[in-house]
Amino acid sequence: MDYYSDSLTKLINELSRLPGIGNKTAQRLAMHLLKVPKEESEALANSIIEAKNKVRYCKICFNITDKETCRFCSDEKRDEKTICVVQEPRDIIAIEKTRDYRGKYHVLQGAISPMDGIGPNDIRIKELLVRLQEVEIDEVIVATNPTIEGEATAMYLSKLIKPSGIKVTRIAHGIPVGGDLEYADEVTLAKSFEGRHEI
Repeated sequence: MDYYSDSLTKLINELSRLPGIGNKTAQRLAMHLLKVPKEESEALANSIIEAKNKVRYCKICFNITDKETCRFCSDEKRDEKTICVVQEPRDIIAIEKTRDYRGKYHVLQGAISPMDGIGPNDIRIKELLVRLQEVEIDEVIVATNPTIEGEATAMYLSKLIKPSGIKVTRIAHGIPVGGDLEYADEVTLAKSFEGRHEI
């Protein structure tokens, strides 16, 4: 039985296709959009269309930008000799929030995942290797996710890059700040021991 009009049902269905949005949340969002002034809902729709039309990948690092190069690649104050490799553009934001890293980035646009049919040629590894040949780089920091796919990608990158003499490092994994040891799984604890440092 249909509870809503065709146009409202269509809106709910489209909203529920967004990641992390279930049917109930989609219904709440749709009802909210109907309550706000028409100008607000039009502003949302227009911002979505504008982002789809203007946002693209940086020609150097493949981060998202609305210019030819992203703000990190354009920033001459950043360390040109260090590249941090991440899986997705949102990973850059997480690293930037620490305010500790001042180098450049390279976004792979995914990770190697044979189960999903994603191989090395399906992500931006070739482009990274070209960058490493064109610019003098001292260190590549691999900051892929601590998943099976992220670890496989990190190992693959290390095997490709190390023969060139460039230092390849991996971000440490372990117990989160505020976490309890008793709730950590064995792999996380093992990574914590591997990544230990002198205090």
